Amino acid sequence: MKKWNSAFTSLALSYLSVVLVIVLLLCSVFSVYFSGHYKEELRSRNRLVLENTARTIDTSVLQRVQQIYLELSLDRTSALRLFSDTSFQHNLSKVSGLQNLLKAEVAGNSDIIQAVHLYAPEQQVMLSSLYGLRYQADQGDSAAAFMDWIGGMRSNPGNSFWTPAREVPEDIYSSLPGGKHNTLITYARSYPFQSSGAESDLIVAIDVKQSAVSNIIQNMMPLQYEGTFIVDPSGQLVVPDTSADQVSSVSVPLESAAGAGSFSSKLDGTSYVITYQTLPVTGWKIVSAVPSSFFYAPSNGMQQLIAGLCLLTILLGLFMSGILAKANYTPVKRLVGKIRDLSGHAPEPVANEYRLIDTAFTRLSEQVSSLEESLQASAPVIKHNAVLSLLDSRSSREEKAEALQCLSISWDYHHYCCLLVNTQGAWSHMGSAHIQHMMSTIIGQLEAVRLPECRTIAEELPDKRIAVIVCAGSASDSLLDQLSQRITLEGRQPFQAEVQLARGCWVQETADLHSSYSEAQLLMKYAYFLPEQPVLKGRSLLERESSLDEIPQALLIKFKDKLQSRQPDELTAVVGQLVTAMREGLYPADYCHFMLGNTVFVYSDYLKSVRYKSGDLYQQYIGMPDILRFQSWLTGSLTAFINETDKRNSDRAVSTIEAARQYIAEHLAENLSLDAVSSKVYISPKYLSKLFKEELGITYTDYVTARRMERAKALLESNSMTVEQIAGSVGYGTAAYFIKRFKEMYGCTPGNYLRTLNEG
Repeated sequence: MKKWNSAFTSLALSYLSVVLVIVLLLCSVFSVYFSGHYKEELRSRNRLVLENTARTIDTSVLQRVQQIYLELSLDRTSALRLFSDTSFQHNLSKVSGLQNLLKAEVAGNSDIIQAVHLYAPEQQVMLSSLYGLRYQADQGDSAAAFMDWIGGMRSNPGNSFWTPAREVPEDIYSSLPGGKHNTLITYARSYPFQSSGAESDLIVAIDVKQSAVSNIIQNMMPLQYEGTFIVDPSGQLVVPDTSADQVSSVSVPLESAAGAGSFSSKLDGTSYVITYQTLPVTGWKIVSAVPSSFFYAPSNGMQQLIAGLCLLTILLGLFMSGILAKANYTPVKRLVGKIRDLSGHAPEPVANEYRLIDTAFTRLSEQVSSLEESLQASAPVIKHNAVLSLLDSRSSREEKAEALQCLSISWDYHHYCCLLVNTQGAWSHMGSAHIQHMMSTIIGQLEAVRLPECRTIAEELPDKRIAVIVCAGSASDSLLDQLSQRITLEGRQPFQAEVQLARGCWVQETADLHSSYSEAQLLMKYAYFLPEQPVLKGRSLLERESSLDEIPQALLIKFKDKLQSRQPDELTAVVGQLVTAMREGLYPADYCHFMLGNTVFVYSDYLKSVRYKSGDLYQQYIGMPDILRFQSWLTGSLTAFINETDKRNSDRAVSTIEAARQYIAEHLAENLSLDAVSSKVYISPKYLSKLFKEELGITYTDYVTARRMERAKALLESNSMTVEQIAGSVGYGTAAYFIKRFKEMYGCTPGNYLRTLNEG
């Protein structure tokens, strides 16, 4: 026991020595490296912040002010060049329009500018967006607000001038002391562009809010804001509120030709880091004076952090040394204890511990062998789930990669395709056990198909279809043609029935197999409408899915009319036209099923209206395997219904004749065709004609003509209507045809008959 303890102590001390050496070495390296590197990084960051601040001021304020000048100068509607003309200055409407333009420009840029002024030097006339039109603008007490830039432009050999920041009263006309002031920087530029300030016809001056520049500095450099200022090339402050000592530090930046830089300087005995950056538009320099302690303080904090981390690492090393030493000497003991707990054996001497471990591994090997046998028995289920995972678009890449391993698909294949085999038509004459046996047989036969550089994986789907995954080295349609022929042949032999196959597109990744499967599913929709085609493929069927064409509603209306008139031959023809349109037209499969279902609902509703029981027609329609069977079923059902109805109506012949005669008598002026009247008494036209012949001894047409002539004769005798009115009231569209029929019935025209009555 002491030996183990001694070894444990030695191991712990060795671990601790390694930890101490590593920690001390790292502490020294970090202290030397980070103290200098971190301070330099802070200074570089400060320079970068100043550079970004200068760029923001340049683009957000200075360049934008110059852009405002260009917009005013190039605006054709502003007529700036005419302002220096005396006649224009006295045209108050034009001056007012120009001032409104200036006001609009100020309103659109109110975040940076206070006002825009136009000054004509020769006439000493100024138009301001804020103060309006002023004559003798450079004279009087209020002229002090403008003399900075007016005087600067008069003596400026260039064409533009920037003033330093200055206080301008809000009310320049007020003589009262105090009052509110605005701190402004003015940008003045001559017009036309190329003229100097002294030679310009017009000066455009834009008052820039000093707060726009100060706010940018404060937002981007909040910690350095108090020590940051802007000076012009002459050393005059542009942005004020800075101590004189700090201003004195700008001599080096002003003398330097470099656009940016950084140096150290002492102010009042305190060491400062002076950083400067040139504003390209104006040539001003933005200067930041930051105490050196600003950089050293974070560095000291970093050193303290490193020291703290080193101390924490030493403590952690002490703890881990003890744990690792113990861990190296206790695994055998823990393993033996675990084996005893699991096996339930009584404690054994230490000498037998390795034998116990050997016995445990032997038993574990036996259990692994048993598990392998269980996995082999579960192989069909695993394969089924793996195929479904590959075909499911919702499966993740990890799940599909696991499915590939389960199916042992080689990475040598670079193209994949999904085929869908429809065998539903073969199940009608089989029991469930026979179906399962035949399904396993055909899957085995399909997977046994061997073609060059090709492998097939077949699996049953929940809807009793078979999915075939084709793995090939290259995408070949001829390969799919051979495989399709083999599959249809292999499927036809065991089922003794025709099978249909839908071909999806080739894909290059197994992760995209769901796209090929989806395309095969779309094509399989048309198996119902094209049962004679063994292989469904091609873009023409896929294009039907996106078609917006509709089957003419006249077909459905015609079906309904012929159904009500109970004409079996015409109904059979309409059903044939509907089926032909769906098979040969460019209509989507779902839309065709909708139209078939709608046709069945129309038929079912009519049967309910005449109280004819025929079972659940919709379920019968659902059970049809294809559209040809549907056509045969529907025409057979219609024929049986009409024949049975005609037979049933023979017992009601007399009452039906009376109902027809009553309807004819009450509607002589309306359409009394055989089809129209038969639909009103709910029998077929053929049967109604037969009843009239058998019961009354005359044809239906002769009966209707006789009733109409009797009514016409009575109306003529009443002598209250013209011949044309009488013809319309008894259902004749023209008087000529009425006269012809009247003469055939009574041997004279209506006019002669009326004269005979009057003479009598």
